[in-house]
Amino acid sequence: MADLADLTIAEAGRGLRAGDFTAVDLLDAVTKRATMTEAQLHAYLTLDSGGARAAAEKADADLASGDDHGPLHGIPVALKDNMVTKGVETTASSQILAGWKPPYDGTAVARLKAAGAVITGKTNLDEFAMGSSTENSAFGPSRNPWDHTRVPGGSSGGSAATVSVGSAFGSFGSDTGGSIRQPAALCGVVGMKPTYGMVSRYGLIAFASSLDQIGPFSRTVEDSALLLDAVAGWDRMDSTSIDGDVPAFSGSLSKGVEGLRIGLVTELMGEGIDPQVKAAVTAMADKLAGAGAEVIEVGLPASEYALSAYYLIAPAEASANLARFDGVRYGHRTEHLEGTTEDMMAMSRAEGFGPEVIRRILLGTYALSAGYYDAFYGQAQRVRTLMRNDFASAYEQVDVLISPTSPTTAFPVGERAADPIAMYYSDVCTIPSNLAGDPAISVPVGLDDQRLPIGFQIMAPALGEEVMYQVAAEVERLAGFTDRAPLATSEVVHP
Repeated sequence: MADLADLTIAEAGRGLRAGDFTAVDLLDAVTKRATMTEAQLHAYLTLDSGGARAAAEKADADLASGDDHGPLHGIPVALKDNMVTKGVETTASSQILAGWKPPYDGTAVARLKAAGAVITGKTNLDEFAMGSSTENSAFGPSRNPWDHTRVPGGSSGGSAATVSVGSAFGSFGSDTGGSIRQPAALCGVVGMKPTYGMVSRYGLIAFASSLDQIGPFSRTVEDSALLLDAVAGWDRMDSTSIDGDVPAFSGSLSKGVEGLRIGLVTELMGEGIDPQVKAAVTAMADKLAGAGAEVIEVGLPASEYALSAYYLIAPAEASANLARFDGVRYGHRTEHLEGTTEDMMAMSRAEGFGPEVIRRILLGTYALSAGYYDAFYGQAQRVRTLMRNDFASAYEQVDVLISPTSPTTAFPVGERAADPIAMYYSDVCTIPSNLAGDPAISVPVGLDDQRLPIGFQIMAPALGEEVMYQVAAEVERLAGFTDRAPLATSEVVHP
């Protein structure tokens, strides 16, 4: 029998129900894989061995009694460490929250548990989800399973790496400007950002509230749909969640693309896109045309300004959201208590936040200041409106849009650490969908000449997940990408 850790969620589910193995066997397989790989990858911050074992044993007992909770029952799943998880340390990779164990589960976490998923632990990320490489973690960077000298992307790099290497069957991250899709592309897995409001943000530690969205990582498009099925839907605890019926996203996977209109975004195929990435995207566009789709070039003129607008809107919202970390209610408090309460707050924040978080708080506070509000934040919101209008016009012509997910494949650790602008450019292809609030997915379509994965992005209109998955499934079939990240061999587990 093949290593259980290499199965897809759908395959593992069938095997469980056929009695070929148990949920405990699946957990043992991914735990062994983590033991082999964590010293090199540092994808996890916390492995919840006791909680996962208890959940797996319960999943087996439930199945044995005929109590089947659905496709994720007994499946080991990892969570980004900005998703509040009851009784499990949740830090957002920041010293300011080190040691914090929440008293409740976020809605997405609770729904996964209700679906019978086995939560393996919490994964590494850029601090407060601010970054594109997972180098900004206060607890050390994660590495790319395909090449340990390179980044896994960010901010959900740990979640992407666990799925890529097999230390989880699926995982969840958050996507504010590309933080699911970009690491999915760099790690050779499927990463999906739903429509804003499709998944409740209750229990997601906020970065930028009008942009953040929880979504899944998986090895296949089918698995992605199964993961989204489990967490999507209205939640009374999140006023921005969408109140309406949620389709079964896996229902459209076998429809093909014949008759669909697909738009290749010209602005996302120009300067700054690696030639090998561009060639892979063009080749797939040709294959989609060969499969019966009509592929045309489509413009999103405002995307030229999307990156600049995002890096004003997101820091502005972050400066407000992170004001709650003041050393008073919870989280890190300085030991230097001389002076006023304000002095204590300032020292606690200076000690607890890393340099990238401080940079964005300062940028956001400046953008919101009285003398500059309209020139910076107000203007950025106008660009956001233009971006939404561009998408609306494009979707009058086509059913979905396509582009590269990341302008390059995985870059070396440290290469962009001292150049924030170069780092920010990593999200140039993904940010437009966040500004619009629309769904998008990254599907691996091949490797470059250094054997690093290339991601292909499919974007759809709001609530267009079904047609997006329809196209994604065909891209996956046409690409035939079955490569897996090479395994590390160390037996030393990072805590």
